[in-house]
Amino acid sequence: MAAFTAMIGMLLTTTIVAAPAAQAATACGGYSSSTTTCVTDSTTIAGTSYNLTWYLPNGTATALMLAQHGFSRNCSHLRNTSKAIAEKGVMVFCVDADMSNGNPALGNRLGDLLSSRAITPPNGRALPVNYIVGGHSAGGHFASVVGARLAGNGYQNLKGTILFDGVASSGFTENLLAVSAGNTRPVLQIAARPSVINLFNNSFGALAALGSRFVGIQLVWTKYTLGIPSGGSCHIDAEGENTDAIGILGATCSPNATQTSWLRDFTSTWARDLATGSYTSSHYCTDAGDLSTCGSRANVVLGGGLPYAAVIPNS
Repeated sequence: MAAFTAMIGMLLTTTIVAAPAAQAATACGGYSSSTTTCVTDSTTIAGTSYNLTWYLPNGTATALMLAQHGFSRNCSHLRNTSKAIAEKGVMVFCVDADMSNGNPALGNRLGDLLSSRAITPPNGRALPVNYIVGGHSAGGHFASVVGARLAGNGYQNLKGTILFDGVASSGFTENLLAVSAGNTRPVLQIAARPSVINLFNNSFGALAALGSRFVGIQLVWTKYTLGIPSGGSCHIDAEGENTDAIGILGATCSPNATQTSWLRDFTSTWARDLATGSYTSSHYCTDAGDLSTCGSRANVVLGGGLPYAAVIPNS
């Protein structure tokens, strides 16, 4: 397993260059939205300059959400997923950085920066008071570190966590428990089918440890071959059409347009709910053990039979 993981790491490796100095915000190439803008700039975190990508709603943002890319990927791979969230009124940002093991050192430093409200959105935009932390794959672990640091620093307006098939590293359970604060803050995930690249849903144990009635949905797979699920959802569904050949090779599957659409629908709706304190009942179950408690949109995904889908177990 270690050798395979190392091989995948080499396959997924892309060049991520920290900006040598602060740069003015520039528009993201090829980005189109009538209600949001996308810009890149840089900021200094603990003495090192990093490139950031920002997704800015046209109006006043209801929250700031970290939507962190996965292991050795970059922010552009989550472009349209971040756009979907921003179009629900939430300001989104991502840091181009090494995500090996979730990069806890950088996560703690970013958490301190956010706690002290020392990060500045571009284009003169105000920094929202409400924060949401989230990320894909190893970026999900990074998000858990940032969230735990915010909680530990006593930041009062941390609203919760949204994970995109997160992959856990050491301390993940403790981080999510800190974010959850006894289920006073939601921790939610959209997961893919079990596979080597997501370490067979190794994030599920931490989610179950929260004791929440609902922690999210695992998207579908289409069949079993010798007891192994395949087809349907893919670890890089969060990247969707923004993925590349290296991502597909590393994940050993391609994003599915249906799965990606569901992922963006649920995560953007959850983000809006966390940001505003609302509750879109169609996108939740009140009891993971009873599908009759699931809302109408959840039941579209959890319709039963092939293709399979499931509520993420909470015990």
